Amino acid sequence: MWLYLVGLVSLYYLLRWYRERQVVSHLRDKYVFITGCDSGFGNLLARQLDLQGLRVLAACLTEQGAEQLRGQTSDRLETVILDVTQTESIAAATQWVKEHVGDRGLWGLVNNAGISVPSALNEWLTKQDFVNILDVNLLGVIEVTLNLLSLVRKARGRVVNVSSVFGRVSLCGGGYCISKYGVEAFSDSLRRELSSFGVKVAIIEPGFFKTGINKTETLLLKLQERWDQASLDVKEAYGKKFLDSYMKMIETMGKIYSSNLSLVTDCMEHALTACHPRTRYSPGWDAKLFYLPMSYMPTALVDAVDYYLLFPRPEQAR
Repeated sequence: MWLYLVGLVSLYYLLRWYRERQVVSHLRDKYVFITGCDSGFGNLLARQLDLQGLRVLAACLTEQGAEQLRGQTSDRLETVILDVTQTESIAAATQWVKEHVGDRGLWGLVNNAGISVPSALNEWLTKQDFVNILDVNLLGVIEVTLNLLSLVRKARGRVVNVSSVFGRVSLCGGGYCISKYGVEAFSDSLRRELSSFGVKVAIIEPGFFKTGINKTETLLLKLQERWDQASLDVKEAYGKKFLDSYMKMIETMGKIYSSNLSLVTDCMEHALTACHPRTRYSPGWDAKLFYLPMSYMPTALVDAVDYYLLFPRPEQAR
């Protein structure tokens, strides 16, 4: 009985391996538009796809980031300045993309631009703190996608949205987890709507990696700022010892972040170039071994892990 079961499982993974190795043809004729290419995943992906011969249209927030990227890539890669929180900037970038792709359409759209701060306990934050993150991580993704979707549909191409393990399990306050849950929901509905047109939508759910959006120094600075602006009642409830322990936890986690960003960009590349891309990718050992399994656990168990193992106790906790 067990031998048959092992055989069936082995056959399943063998067939999946063979299926996922099939690559789309004529990649050198295909255009891919990537947001957030100044640094991190977007920058590495732009350079990676350029080496593969694809026609990369890289959107950067700053001219400095665009200039540095152009200096590291071939003449095929072209850049545009894009602020995903500004409708006018998105409209201008959309027109720029249309002029480049012409009748071919846009094969790939990678919504990678994102921020993670300010993040802190919900009670330490203001409404504007939530809005700042949602504008980039969720509303920016939605508006860029809506503007470019007709071009992707014309090419029967791909949409790749960068979410996070925190789009599967919410372990911290602030707008980041909310935004990533929103990206998951938007991507799922988009995938079902566009499947009839031959468009495939993939979600990237990385664990923790060393990128510009989660530098330990920045996280600690923003956390201290939110503590400083909190009300006296909040400070008394949590206590300075809680803040110190919370900051120490962030410092400890920062030491185990993965620096191998290609684990993520390889998933992005597969989603763009494979004949049969996955619906979800979870790059990183922590995503696979900790956060993803946690997302399937009973709520009470996740709450217990969060309460007893991850976060310090507030001073006035019962």
